[in-house]
Amino acid sequence: QVHLVESGGGLVQAGGSLNVSCAASGLSLNSYTMAWFRQGSGKEREFVAFIDAVGFVRHYADSVNGRFTISKDRAKNQVHLQMNRLKPEDTAVYYCAARLGFYGDHDPRLYEYWGQGTQVTVSS
Repeated sequence: QVHLVESGGGLVQAGGSLNVSCAASGLSLNSYTMAWFRQGSGKEREFVAFIDAVGFVRHYADSVNGRFTISKDRAKNQVHLQMNRLKPEDTAVYYCAARLGFYGDHDPRLYEYWGQGTQVTVSS
């Protein structure tokens, strides 16, 4: 059975940094494209970043490009999202998602597995 468990969320001031992690079990990161999505209060879930199964292709939403970095730790079967220069508009629940195969996508409907989310709050 597949489980994705996020951790590392919290409260940070604008301009600060956070690193959120996703621990995966029941699947191998070598076969799955992993992504982060977020959902702010009253908003739709939106794409943040993905990293393909090989780990060569990374893609970011325009709103976070240059500030966020997605990475994989194959030894620990974990995915990380390093978030720098955080802004109040980054406040959201951040979700880890997995899609079998080597191609990422911005559409959340294409991801088979999801974590429960971790709250990130950025104060101004």
